[in-house]
Amino acid sequence: MLANIIYLTVFVILAFVLSIAVKAITRGVEAKQVIKEEKNLELNKESEIQSLEIIDQIKELKNLHDKGVLNDEEFKKAKDKLLK
Repeated sequence: MLANIIYLTVFVILAFVLSIAVKAITRGVEAKQVIKEEKNLELNKESEIQSLEIIDQIKELKNLHDKGVLNDEEFKKAKDKLLK
């Protein structure tokens, strides 16, 4: 009878430890996913900023082209260089 009580106690303790381990692993995986999502969001923002900068530069080139500072060939080369 005493042996059964000891086995039951060991089983309960083991189950408790395993549940804590599973919770910890789950929290770690969730935290890793959140960090990955934040990093992707940062990269998207940086990409968007770079795109807006390129658009502004192309607009400036267009203004110079419209004013006659740049000819058609220079404008096309400069624009192609920005888009690469």
